Amino acid sequence: MKSYRKELWMNVPARMGFVNITRDVEKCLHESGIQEGFVLVNSMHITSSVFINDNESGLHHDYQMWLEKIAPHSPIDQYQHNRTGEDNADAHMKRQVMGRSVTVAITEGRLDFGTWEQIFYGEFDGRRRKRVLVKIIGE
Repeated sequence: MKSYRKELWMNVPARMGFVNITRDVEKCLHESGIQEGFVLVNSMHITSSVFINDNESGLHHDYQMWLEKIAPHSPIDQYQHNRTGEDNADAHMKRQVMGRSVTVAITEGRLDFGTWEQIFYGEFDGRRRKRVLVKIIGE
């Protein structure tokens, strides 16, 4: 069995945004040489996420609006966490909803997706560099 590990670096200039990282993960898969197995893709920061969904701008806008409704950024004093001097309690909650990681099967050297599925990095407290781990295991 082979193992491959790579870190992708993200720097979203806005507080919240989504980045399609499917091609980056496919490049990692190609570099790994693994034909059958699994890839784990996870955010290495507690205010960002990795998820799978459709690459459709209207859906991404809807996600942003929905997340802001369930965990609004302001007023920042509504959150106990922000009393420590932070202003990102909402980002922690948004990450909890969107998830930390995804796992995708690898079949014949390709990501084994359903129709329209793509991998996204979700940022909820941007404007700084953060890491995404790609770990591939298989034959």
